[in-house]
Amino acid sequence: MGQKEKFFVEREKLNALVMKRANLVTKRFWALDHDAYEDGALPRKTKELLGLVASLVLRCEDCITYHMLQAWEAGATEEELVETMSIALVVGGSIVIPHLRRATALLEELANAQGPKPTS
Repeated sequence: MGQKEKFFVEREKLNALVMKRANLVTKRFWALDHDAYEDGALPRKTKELLGLVASLVLRCEDCITYHMLQAWEAGATEEELVETMSIALVVGGSIVIPHLRRATALLEELANAQGPKPTS
């Protein structure tokens, strides 16, 4: 099982636990988070790339993985993801480097699993 599959299996299991005990505030936040990334004035792909920058700068591994996968599924190219990660590095500084390494490893896995995507 690849990193992508492991991530979603664990995420689904843990989300189910949270929702089992969730109150109205948690449920509303979950819905807001979901809705924020839907197509709007900005397309979903752009929003996922923005989420990736924020996640790298904030150093949230789950969020980095999630936004990498969502951006990829929304059609982000390898070049777009690398450029997005570069912006996060500039914004966040050298503390982002360990997270950039893992994000790049995930990108490598995605590219190898699905074949290279065209660059923009």
